[in-house]
Amino acid sequence: MHCISQSDGNIKVTLKDTFVKIHWFLSSQLGFDPRHFLRAILGIPFFLRDWHKFRRGYAGKLTLMPCLHDRWKEGGTTNSEYFWQDLIVAQWIFAANPQRHVDIGSRVDGFVAHVASFREIEVFDARPITTQVPGVIFKKANLMLPLSLPSDGGGGYCDSLSCLHVIEHFGLGRYGDPVDTHGHKYGIANMARLLKPCGRLYISTPIGQERVEFNANRVFNPRTIIISAESAGLKLYTLTVISACGSVLEVEPNEDVLNELAQKDYNLGIFVFIKRDL
Repeated sequence: MHCISQSDGNIKVTLKDTFVKIHWFLSSQLGFDPRHFLRAILGIPFFLRDWHKFRRGYAGKLTLMPCLHDRWKEGGTTNSEYFWQDLIVAQWIFAANPQRHVDIGSRVDGFVAHVASFREIEVFDARPITTQVPGVIFKKANLMLPLSLPSDGGGGYCDSLSCLHVIEHFGLGRYGDPVDTHGHKYGIANMARLLKPCGRLYISTPIGQERVEFNANRVFNPRTIIISAESAGLKLYTLTVISACGSVLEVEPNEDVLNELAQKDYNLGIFVFIKRDL
């Protein structure tokens, strides 16, 4: 009888990761999704059956626009880490009710829209946003270029700041930003400068075995984010972890927990920091 060794397990994990990355590249970068294609092929017999049945009882004009995948989908997707981070942080901001909330590059069609449904929000992004959205004030700014940021007069610009699933891209050039191996450190330091004393910073980013997946993103050891924030005058308030399967758990960020998280391949960490009072 063959027993699976630790090395066999590692090979399986490596192969799975490789296939996931190949699928991501084919679908998101080249526009070809093999799984989407196979589901379409499987959906054709159902489409033809339903079309034939409907046509027999309908005498009006009928054109074809096949939708081949929807019969196998759930009513909505709730296991995405983006879904949970956007909802959770928006709820936190609603409860905190800050005077001025600024967002750095988070999803406009997710988190920003959530917040704009109950309050005004300013959005800073290095890329232009031309659409006018009620409750949203867009400003072109690059967190790696302090001169592009609003002047705070030395006392901070806002008392609440978010940056969700963004800091891992800083310095990789993916979005036209300057290439810099310390981009995440500069980004966190400049965010801290925007905050008023006792203001809150909400950062989410991939955490696990530290690495750069160029030029998609970084995965941080959670200590890297904590150390960079502490160096900028911020103190960790809470850490919430969203797993790849969508489970959400607030954790106690002690050494044992941080060690365990740093050894995982991937989770999403939502860090809440408070700027120290002067």
